[in-house]
Amino acid sequence: MQINILIRGSGDVASAVGHILFKAGYKVFIHDSPRPSATRRRMSFCDAVFDGNAVLEEVRAELINDISEMKALLEAHALIPVTTLDLSAVLSILRPEILVDARMRKHERPEIQIALAPFTIGLGPNFTAGVTAHAAIETGWNEDLGKVLWSGTTRPLQGEPQKIDGHARDRYVYAPVAGIFRTKLNVGDMVSAGQEVARIGDLPLCANIDGMLRGLTHDGVPVARKTKVIEVDPRGEKAQISGIGQRPGRIAKGVLEAVEIWIHKMSE
Repeated sequence: MQINILIRGSGDVASAVGHILFKAGYKVFIHDSPRPSATRRRMSFCDAVFDGNAVLEEVRAELINDISEMKALLEAHALIPVTTLDLSAVLSILRPEILVDARMRKHERPEIQIALAPFTIGLGPNFTAGVTAHAAIETGWNEDLGKVLWSGTTRPLQGEPQKIDGHARDRYVYAPVAGIFRTKLNVGDMVSAGQEVARIGDLPLCANIDGMLRGLTHDGVPVARKTKVIEVDPRGEKAQISGIGQRPGRIAKGVLEAVEIWIHKMSE
């Protein structure tokens, strides 16, 4: 069975999903907005939207906004096409067999997407398997991380981030207001507690702790209030700022499991 898989989102979780499915031999393409706000840009394919290409653990992604070119690249299976074209046009022309919503929009109620493809998977809080998507994946840091749900609802957003060297929520900075995010720094730069990292309008955004910038929204991106825009890793030079992280990797394995179960059922 020839399978086209559309991944919604280009952040670290979406990119880990795209990576594992591509390596498993599936024809994968990514859809995102023209100015995504993802922070862990060196742990994802996000920068393909801004720079035209990105590489994650030896898999290359390229920004392609020509449908015929995307079709050819999917057949060649040499890279992952990324597009910012209108989603309805992409769905109507490329007709993916599988759609994975990996945008991780934790503060928004999941859309009902079960009719967008023959098999749909929702990642993140409050997805209901059989209602908003055919299957859902638990994405919170708990014993069920990466678990596939074929019925029921994934857990609501709760708890604190994982601690790193004693720091949890204070590793992050969230947009206190909506506006255009501006920064002159880059992922991988070292910062100190209290140092200005970015601005939204005239409002400075400062690091809460010393460390290395693991996550940083791209300069010039419009962000909504409460959007995560800065992440500081207190481990400094030992920080992981590139490659697939542990949590995205476990979530991606859950998606691959769901995909293979569905394909097996379809082939019976």
